[in-house]
Amino acid sequence: MSGDPENPEHPERAAVAALAEDFLADLREWVTIPSIGADPAHHGDVGRSAHWLADTLRRDGWPDVRVWDTGPALPAVYACWPAADPDAPTVLVYGHHDVQPVDPVEQWEHPPFEATVVGEELFGRGASDDKGQVAMHLLGVKAHVAALGADHPSVTLKLFVEGEEESGSPNLLRLLDDHRAELACDLVVFSDTPIYARDAPTICTGQRGVYGAEVVITGGASDVHSGRAGGSVPNPATAAARLVAALHDDEGRVALRDFYADVVEPTAAERADYAALPFDEDVWLANSGGARALAGEDGWSTLERVWVRPTAEVNGIHSGYGGPGLKTIVPAEARIKLSFRLVPDQDPRRVAAALREFVAEHTPAGLHAQVLPAGDGAPPYAVDVTHPAVGALREAVEAAFDQPVRYSRTGGSGPAALLHQRIGVPVVYLGATLPDDRIHAPNERVVVPQLLRGAEAAARLWRLLPERLS
Repeated sequence: MSGDPENPEHPERAAVAALAEDFLADLREWVTIPSIGADPAHHGDVGRSAHWLADTLRRDGWPDVRVWDTGPALPAVYACWPAADPDAPTVLVYGHHDVQPVDPVEQWEHPPFEATVVGEELFGRGASDDKGQVAMHLLGVKAHVAALGADHPSVTLKLFVEGEEESGSPNLLRLLDDHRAELACDLVVFSDTPIYARDAPTICTGQRGVYGAEVVITGGASDVHSGRAGGSVPNPATAAARLVAALHDDEGRVALRDFYADVVEPTAAERADYAALPFDEDVWLANSGGARALAGEDGWSTLERVWVRPTAEVNGIHSGYGGPGLKTIVPAEARIKLSFRLVPDQDPRRVAAALREFVAEHTPAGLHAQVLPAGDGAPPYAVDVTHPAVGALREAVEAAFDQPVRYSRTGGSGPAALLHQRIGVPVVYLGATLPDDRIHAPNERVVVPQLLRGAEAAARLWRLLPERLS
């Protein structure tokens, strides 16, 4: 960390530095627990991870710590540390302690659950997503209290760490409803988010939503010889190709009716920040699966296309024979898997209805089409950048990183919108990991100094919020 940790303007920095060694030891211990929520064989490890976190919180001085493990959700952890002032704001930090599977394990350079340190980097599944960031917030609370020389934080702090985020949080809604009183707060701080780059720190202001579905187009009861029937009956594969081709217009816009009717564009300040971030096209393409060219909706930059514009993507298309050689048939069925990334204020339900209408309009006579939704989808979320909490967060992150901080968003999806809707308060994002941490992939890592800066930002944020939210 740069800067003088003894500088009286940075009491949180000194406190983080004093606690850094113990922090790393704790994180390494936690990462060794293989809490893979998607694998039933590891559900016991998810419980072990939850209890490890609960024990650590009690050791750190949190007076109210509970493991919610009565099902059907995998074990989650709740904790509360009241402020001395009963009128102080209440802030809930959200995170998750379940991790992705490690396959293909042979591609890992270090065993995924041995928490290997190489220089400033910690390698292991969950080191970045999201155990590292949850641990960062625990360190931030300890540093905040130490910097104050007090026994209580400046705000009433609550922690909610679920165990199913990597599986789509299937029971989160029930947890939020069953524990509405415990989770009541004035602000949610969402931990599971990166900054843009080491030399370009950002604060995220929103996430896209998502809706997915499979379109099944059927013709006859079975495949038929193309010499026997080709040219005389409709071909589901041809219909699928035409439907996919019609999904976008020549400007790259999604062709569903009223698809953009509810879209709220980012503010001028946000767009200016996006434009000021460093962007290397070659690096972007290399990190995008080795793509050869940029593409997308006309009139928007690459970052804007990913962060603040909605999309429709063909995730898979299959029909007929796919084996070696040639099989001359008219296939009986074609399947298209689609996903839509949504931006505020699009509603997955309206997109679903528009997709059904679009498919019906593009299904030729003699064929039958079904739209099979892949769940209800997740709504998008963006916080109002003029909210006082956003200003306090920006100030805290700038002080911790010793440089100006810009706005960003993330193109992926998460439960921020559900937290906002169910708890009824704004959600702000405070994470410090990097886009190249290889989350969900072999060789996941986290850069430890990034987490220390994030902890300093969190510690300072707790000091700023009572005045800003009064």
